[in-house]
This record gives sequence, C-alpha cells and structure tokens, in this order.
Amino acid sequence: MSRTFTLAFFSLSLLALPLRGQATDYTDLWWSPGENGWNLTVTQSDNFIFATIFVYDANKQPIWYVGNLANDGNGNYTGGLYVTTGSYFGTVPYDVSQFHVTQVGTATFTPQAADTAVLTYNVSGVNVVKNMQRFTLTPILLAGKYSGGQAGTYSGANCSGAGNYTDHFDLQVIQPGDGTAVFVFDYKDSGLTCTLSGVFQQKGTLYSIPSATYTCSDGLNTNASLTQIKATSLGIEGVFAAPSVGGGCREDAAFSGVLD
Repeated sequence: MSRTFTLAFFSLSLLALPLRGQATDYTDLWWSPGENGWNLTVTQSDNFIFATIFVYDANKQPIWYVGNLANDGNGNYTGGLYVTTGSYFGTVPYDVSQFHVTQVGTATFTPQAADTAVLTYNVSGVNVVKNMQRFTLTPILLAGKYSGGQAGTYSGANCSGAGNYTDHFDLQVIQPGDGTAVFVFDYKDSGLTCTLSGVFQQKGTLYSIPSATYTCSDGLNTNASLTQIKATSLGIEGVFAAPSVGGGCREDAAFSGVLD
C-alpha cells in the first residue's frame, strides 16, 4: 500500500488527470434495451447536456425532440424539450428564416451509474419514463502500452495510512480475445507493479470490469472494480475501487495515460 503522498490535492503533469477529477462524461448513444428504432443522443459540455431524442409520433411517423439540460446541482440534468422546423434540406442556400423552435415539454436525465440512467420527459402532457443504458456500436480495442499518472485516496475510519497519493506509471493493457482484460501498472514513484484483471464488459464507449483481481508486488492480493474505462483521442482513462487493501483502508483511484 506504499505510495507517494501529498498534503494538498493532487497536481499531476500533462500525463495525469485534470483537476476536475472523476466527473463522468455522459456523451454517447443511449437506448432502452429491446426498443429498437429510437434512441437518445447525449452531447455533454461541462455541466450542460444537449440531448436529442429520436422517437415516433402518434401516427408512427419519426420525429425528434431536442433538450437543453443543465446540471441541477444534485447530479441530474434537466431543462426544456423542443421541436424544431426548418428549411427543406434540398433548399440551396439554406433559408434560415424558416427555422422555428417550439417548446413542447421538459426532460430530465438522471444518471444511475456511469453507463445507466433514467430519462424522464413529457410532450404535450404525455409523460414518459425510460430506463436507459449506453448503446454499443462497435468493440473498441484498448490493448497497448501507455504512460501516464494516477491520483488516488486511501480512506476508512480505521485506515492507518489515510490520505491522498499520486504516482506515475507505464501501463500495459492485454486483451486475449476471450472476453477478459489485464491491466499491468508499473508505478514509477512507489516502485510497485500491480495487476488488475477480469471479465471485460462494454456499454457504449465505456468498458468496466465489475469484479477484478488486484495484486501487487508488495504482496497485496484483493478484489477491485474498474469502471469508466475509455479510449481517449490520445490514450486511455478510467477509475478503480478496492474496498480493502490492508491496514483498514479502502483505495479509490483515477488514472489516465497516453499511448506509447
């Protein structure tokens, strides 16, 4: 459990996580499993979500609604829901004077986890509640070698080494092709080599290992969960949590790396 501790909040180099930390980005395609033909598209910018809902109207004709949803301070995103009309797509040049926006209701996107949420909305007095999850388009290959940084915390009422830490690593991600993944961290500051491995699950652009083995070269042998594992434009990022790492401590950490 030996790490490099800091007295203040983490301040890593460019290879590490930004100070805004572990806030989840919900940008993705979302759907209610089994309900083909419509979906929710979420584009997030900081504490704002632009949502597009593709559905069918009472005449079974395709229609879409757009929502401007702001964080309400409790982790939910809520705001107005609108329908738009505009110039025929074959009109050249586009006639902006024909564009009109009408509010038809409200919508709330309530995250349940990084990859699941409840969408509640109403249109002209019709109320809808949908259990949503991220929609997977294609598998995303994460295997490779990375260099980066990690910021974590040891905590617990009886934790003998409670506090924040930072470390830098070389990371190798192995995907054998059998539905599992192995993350091997070679930590530069602490000198530890740690391995997290287990069955890989994908929802949308995010991967997770809900039940992973977590072993380190200092003798640690415990269980952990990895979530929000994502391929970025430059590399990889994710978080993991281990309820018990010795000394009465729990470990929570976030990591980010660039592809070597």
